[in-house]
Amino acid sequence: MNAQIASPEEYLEQLSPERQEALIQLRQTILDNLPEGFAEVIDRGMPAYVVPHALYPAGYHCNPAQPLPFIAIAAQKNYLALYHMGLYTDAGLLEWFKKAYAEQVPGKLDMGKSCIRFKKMAHIPFELIGELIRRVSVQDWIAHYEAQLKK
Repeated sequence: MNAQIASPEEYLEQLSPERQEALIQLRQTILDNLPEGFAEVIDRGMPAYVVPHALYPAGYHCNPAQPLPFIAIAAQKNYLALYHMGLYTDAGLLEWFKKAYAEQVPGKLDMGKSCIRFKKMAHIPFELIGELIRRVSVQDWIAHYEAQLKK
């Protein structure tokens, strides 16, 4: 993907029709369920959902000029990815998600620390992702983030 992308719409326009359709639905699922306070931006060339500086002036510790990252979505070479930093920092949330995924989706969960990989567009559990998005408020995310910084 082009790092000079200016908007989520521009990002989506560059995808193949199958991937575009799935990523549009994933984006809409996030937007429909995103708790108040998060903002949609382009970060590192992909659609991302962040805590804006207006709510968290300290920004991201690696680069305080950037807002605090939370979720991102991307079309990678062989899969679509949902990056959810809450899964990386909250063991209870991660365990809930793994269990719910196993109950609702055929096949094994393909996941890194915060990256959920979807190789089959038909197996993206949009309803489950909506529930995952709703489970972490801006205040919850800031608290988890700051707790991780203190470790």
